[in-house]
Amino acid sequence: MIHGRAVSTVKIPTRDVALDGDLTLVADSPGLVVFAHGSGSSRHSPRNRYVAGILHETGLSTLLFDLLTLDEERAEWLTAHLRFDISLLAGRLIAVLDWLRTDPRMARLRVGCFGASTGAAAALVAAAQRPEEVGAIVSRGGRPDLAGDALAAVRAPTLLIVGGRDETVIELNREAMARMRAPVRLEIVPGGTHLFEEPGTLEQVAALAARWFQEYLGTIAR
Repeated sequence: MIHGRAVSTVKIPTRDVALDGDLTLVADSPGLVVFAHGSGSSRHSPRNRYVAGILHETGLSTLLFDLLTLDEERAEWLTAHLRFDISLLAGRLIAVLDWLRTDPRMARLRVGCFGASTGAAAALVAAAQRPEEVGAIVSRGGRPDLAGDALAAVRAPTLLIVGGRDETVIELNREAMARMRAPVRLEIVPGGTHLFEEPGTLEQVAALAARWFQEYLGTIAR
C-alpha cells in the first residue's frame, strides 16, 4: 500500500554541534523510527535506507541522521576514536529524541529506535535515559553489550537481529539479553554475516523490524 509522504532535510541542534538528518513523515503515521547508524556509517547507509523504505510502506515515519559531523567523520576515518564512544553517541541520540518533541508534526508520534552496530548500544542507553520517549528498539547486527549497566534500565521492548554466521556477535547479544529486564527477543537470520550482504538477508531484517515496530508503535489508520 502506498502512503503519502513528506520528505525533508533537517538540522538538529545538540549541546555542541548541529546534526544533519533526513526526515520522512508518512500521512496518518502512528509512529516514527529514529535510525542510529553504526561505526563508519552515516544517514546515507544503503542498508538503513532500505529498511526505512520498508517501514514507510507499512505506514511508519522515519528519521535518519548523522551521529557525527563531517569534520568528525573525517577525523574518525584516521583515528577511529569516536565509533566506540557510546556516551557521546547516546548523548546525541537523546538530543534528537528531545528535539522531536519540540516539533508539532512529531510531538504526537510514538517513537522507536533502530540501531546498527555501535548505534544499537547508543539506542539502548538513550532508551534507558528516556524511558517515556522510546516505545520499541530494533538492533541490526548490533553491539548491545556496549550499553553496559544501562541494559537493566531499558523498558522498551527490544528485538535483536543477528546474522547466523556472525557468531561472536550472537554470543555478545545473548550476554546482553541476560542483563535486560525489558521484553527482549533474539532473531538469527540464517546465512547472514555482520552486514547482511547475502541475498535475501537484509529483506528478512526489514520484515522483522517492520513487524516489531508495528506491534509496539501501532499500525496506520485505514
